[in-house]
Amino acid sequence: MSKKYRYVPRMTVSSIREMLDTTVSAHPDDDAYQFRDGRSGEITHVTFSEFNEITENLGAALTEMGFGKAHIACVGENSFDWICAYVTVLKSAGVFVPVDKDLPTADKIHVLTESDSTVLFFSSKYESWVRENMRALKGIKCFIGFSVEKDERKIRSYKELLRHGAGLSRKEYDSLKSDENELKLMVYTSGTTGIAKGVMLSEHNLLSVISNALYVTQIFGKSLSVLPYHHTYEGVLDILGCIFEANTLCINSSLKRIVKDLQEFKPTQIFIVPAIAEFMYTSIIKNIKQQGKEKTFNGAVILSRSMRKVGIDLRPVLFKTLRSVFGGDLVKIICGGAPIRPEIGKFFDDIGINLIGGYGITECSPLVSVNDEKSLTYDTVGYALPCTQIRIDEPNEEGIGEILVKGDTVMLGYYKQPDKTAEVLTEDGWFSTGDYGYVNKKERLVITGRKKNIIVLNNGKNVYPEEIEGYIQDIPYVEEVIVKGHKNEKGDETSLDAEVYLSEPHDESEVLADIQKKLSILPMYKNVTRVEIRKDPFPKTSTNKIKRQYN
Repeated sequence: MSKKYRYVPRMTVSSIREMLDTTVSAHPDDDAYQFRDGRSGEITHVTFSEFNEITENLGAALTEMGFGKAHIACVGENSFDWICAYVTVLKSAGVFVPVDKDLPTADKIHVLTESDSTVLFFSSKYESWVRENMRALKGIKCFIGFSVEKDERKIRSYKELLRHGAGLSRKEYDSLKSDENELKLMVYTSGTTGIAKGVMLSEHNLLSVISNALYVTQIFGKSLSVLPYHHTYEGVLDILGCIFEANTLCINSSLKRIVKDLQEFKPTQIFIVPAIAEFMYTSIIKNIKQQGKEKTFNGAVILSRSMRKVGIDLRPVLFKTLRSVFGGDLVKIICGGAPIRPEIGKFFDDIGINLIGGYGITECSPLVSVNDEKSLTYDTVGYALPCTQIRIDEPNEEGIGEILVKGDTVMLGYYKQPDKTAEVLTEDGWFSTGDYGYVNKKERLVITGRKKNIIVLNNGKNVYPEEIEGYIQDIPYVEEVIVKGHKNEKGDETSLDAEVYLSEPHDESEVLADIQKKLSILPMYKNVTRVEIRKDPFPKTSTNKIKRQYN
């Protein structure tokens, strides 16, 4: 897959430590982080120099305790302390293991045990859980509580540890270095389709994805982080990307506060997943209609589009009030995890905010491809990163096949699971993503759906439910939808069903008629013949993706 666009050279570094040192040297007094203090409610500002000092103190303390090369885990909600623990370990010769806080107890214990973690950082929300499960966590030699005030026999105080580290020599911690091609970050998959697997990512993987992503698309100024830190998308591209670019990272305390934090922190960019973009879009459109301003808005869009054709951009003026919802300074939304509906991308473009779509998977650190804002598309996930190759395996007559990836961002394998690794990673380095798609004439990647979700009808036709769901979700009152095959008495999938959750009451016959009208532009075999209306929303993952196994 060749590249038909030019890259802008970026700074290159060989380690996370060097990356932070370089930024601290150039921007010591610039804000690295801004976040709301949980007690006072005031905004706290931390410079890059101050942040580096914290990591040095914590690193010195952990190294003195014998954990300079340890597997160190962390469980808790997004916080500045979480980031400090994360970067401190990445700078050491150890391995960081982020734990999904929403996992059931048995799965958390599995992750902490299987990862060979010997240290566990935890937030106040998980203090009681830690105390209740200490006996089951036999491999953990040291528990460190972010909110624990004083050291106990089995639990250390994070604050006391920092104070102790401030009085220690940093020489040993600063001398720690691991091979850039060895394990550095171990991220466990969600486990929704079986036992969670530990994805092994190296320091080279992490630095490659950051520097190469920034060849294609830039981040600048100030970012608001809202996605869970245990996900590589947020943990690598946003947290580490902001350090790489010397950007300020503002920490959103909860999803309920997104709008307030957007208005208070006034970020220039935000990393989200399609579900959040969808929510933003539907909420704004609904509000416009409720206020009776639909005609005014559509008129402003028509005017704006016509003026842009002659080089005049009126969007900052025409949509000033609407843009103020996002703080007024937002210029870019980077959206990853799944394809974006074109309607959503066009809407944000119309009001003057770039919605940059990309494609990634944890096993690729996590980015595979991303759009370039200079030639933005909403029906593709852009070009492959400069350091990766994409191949479509066994394409059908439409050019659709499984997406294979090879390059500097591909994982080392699954921790202690060579058989599982061999199932997805060839000896010459090609990783099978489990996603289906094709490369279009402009050499951009298009995602059609997950391999495991493909519906094979008894007429031999393959149906990608994600494609059909995108059309159905464009119906204003459809909040959520899953398309699945309808099986006959023999177990053959003969047609398609749609299970929907609605924002307002509608009869099944009315919903089915609206769906069939939307899908009328598609081939007949892609139409839906039955509808089931749910009373409650679908169960979700921690990034708000619907858990299809419940259907």
